Amino acid sequence: MAAAGAHNVLLIGPPGSGKSLLARRLPSILPDMSLDEAIETSKIHSIAGMLNRERALVATRPFRAPHHSTSDAGLIGGGTIPGPGEVSLAHNGVLFLDELPEFRRSVLEVLRQPLEDAQVTIARAAITLTFPARFMLAAAMNPCPCGYLTDPQHTCVCSTQQTQRYKTRISGPLLDRIDIHVDVPPVHYADLASTTPAEPSAAIRSRVNVARACQRARFTGMAVPHNAAMGVREIRRFCTLDSAGERLLEQAMRHYGLSARAHDRIRKVARTIADLAGAETIAPEHLSEAIQYRTLDRV
Repeated sequence: MAAAGAHNVLLIGPPGSGKSLLARRLPSILPDMSLDEAIETSKIHSIAGMLNRERALVATRPFRAPHHSTSDAGLIGGGTIPGPGEVSLAHNGVLFLDELPEFRRSVLEVLRQPLEDAQVTIARAAITLTFPARFMLAAAMNPCPCGYLTDPQHTCVCSTQQTQRYKTRISGPLLDRIDIHVDVPPVHYADLASTTPAEPSAAIRSRVNVARACQRARFTGMAVPHNAAMGVREIRRFCTLDSAGERLLEQAMRHYGLSARAHDRIRKVARTIADLAGAETIAPEHLSEAIQYRTLDRV
């Protein structure tokens, strides 16, 4: 679902539940890059001196995973002569932030502009440069400092206050910009020992491609590459709800105290769910599924 609409996603679960593995496999189910995307991405990597001389074109979607000790400049870009940071190097690909609460608060807050504007501007006394930064954010975190709050096989040793402080390391405005919050349960032995083959990435990718093709047709002639990039005008046009859907969303907004930004992102995710289902309109079941992905808005 996140790959189909290029939605930002946050994975929440105990250590060893597979959060990092899931995030690192995202590029395998993302659609192929277009020629324009490949050229644009290659330009950024060339400026950063990261272009492989043997392959002058970046043909696969980039996956960037900076360490939580990275600085503001490392993430956004900077230097005496400003260069692209991780958010620009992840342009048209995935930026993965593992152990999200361990990043410094100042580093996380600088993500807000590129997540909203799909670009980052670096100003210096002699020059001001703007780099593109349209990326899909994938992040992972434990549910509490010790990590075992949601693990039935381990005892959590964190107090309620410690758990709350841990979660508040991620600001509300940043959480608002993450479309999908997913609870990742611990992996059971039966699943690890199972010899039943899982669905291959190629099959999932085919469904993603069908949904993306639907979006390209929808946004023909517009500067909107996918559902996650819709603005207010596109949301009003393409994410209309029937009376039952309107009542459901109104109840969710009031009950969970959701923000206006969360309201728009719920509608965009519901549009993607409908695309995956092959539906022309957003039904209440699509909307209710999108609402339940706002886990951290309800704690």
